Amino acid sequence: MNIRCAGFGSVYDNDYIYRRKPEKGGFLLLLSKSRISIYFDGKKAVLPENTLILYDGSRDIEYHASGEYLICHWISFEAEDDAEFLEPLELSYNLPVRFADTELIEQLMRNITSEFYSANTHRLKMTDVMLKTILMKLSEQCGRREQVQPSSNEPHYGLLIELREKIYRNPQKKWNVDLMAADVNMSRSYFQHIYREVFGVSCMTDVISGKIEKAKEILTETGCTVSQVAAMCGYENEEHFMRQFKKIVGVTPTGYRKR
Repeated sequence: MNIRCAGFGSVYDNDYIYRRKPEKGGFLLLLSKSRISIYFDGKKAVLPENTLILYDGSRDIEYHASGEYLICHWISFEAEDDAEFLEPLELSYNLPVRFADTELIEQLMRNITSEFYSANTHRLKMTDVMLKTILMKLSEQCGRREQVQPSSNEPHYGLLIELREKIYRNPQKKWNVDLMAADVNMSRSYFQHIYREVFGVSCMTDVISGKIEKAKEILTETGCTVSQVAAMCGYENEEHFMRQFKKIVGVTPTGYRKR
């Protein structure tokens, strides 16, 4: 992998617009940490934070902030000599992929950016390994089909995106299928079907992901007790929260905070 340039935690005002014309062999890995408005071949989608896109240079691309600022991590690279590595991965190019947990991806992108601009003798080999690790993780996620489809013909796409953002912003709310279906004015059965079709994951699985993501944020940034974190994330039972957290994250809430 030949990295051209990289940025971590880049911040752009809402009047900044990134445009890129098709370029054979020119890849862009973009992880948005804020809402982003993105266009592929003139088709627009407004996507939530923690959305990752791997652009393969085959189309026009344009993006800008969907709020006051755009915050993102990015890596521009070439892969002409790595076809044998890329082909088996069956990556989904130019399609946003939603990660419930971006911790590993972000750490790798941070390290790549740091090494790329360092004077380390082995920096090229190190960045190559880390970038390939990201692409393999992306391949795993694509294999689970947890993708956001900006080109979907589903007329309720915008409403579903807004609902998903509400779910992640308000994990303390008692979300259930009937409440979510009513929010977008759909029948219960149709809503469940179309939500999975658009996002590749059930609505209730997304509700749990939103709770766990918020819990990780609180554990990292505050000194709240586990009991307080559970309540802030909508759990009435602390033990249930701890079991679910460990099942998804792999460690207990206390272990995650120490880590």
